[in-house]
Amino acid sequence: MAGMNPTQMFQLMGAWQKFTANHPKFPKFLKAIAAEGIKEDTIIEVNITTPEGKTYCSNLKITQSDLELFEQMKHIS
Repeated sequence: MAGMNPTQMFQLMGAWQKFTANHPKFPKFLKAIAAEGIKEDTIIEVNITTPEGKTYCSNLKITQSDLELFEQMKHIS
């Protein structure tokens, strides 16, 4: 997020607040994950179901470089 100006940062914060108000369980989910800690070789799976019923699924195995990125992202906010 290098180069993000303060206005963009406030807009992002407002959008995040709206998102968390619309989806209050999601921040709790993220906090639970953060408390446990994501470790190398953890598998994250995402399932998407469209309103028409079509499903998409993908997963990834966390690497050391992913963990380093997550650590850097923690210090942005």
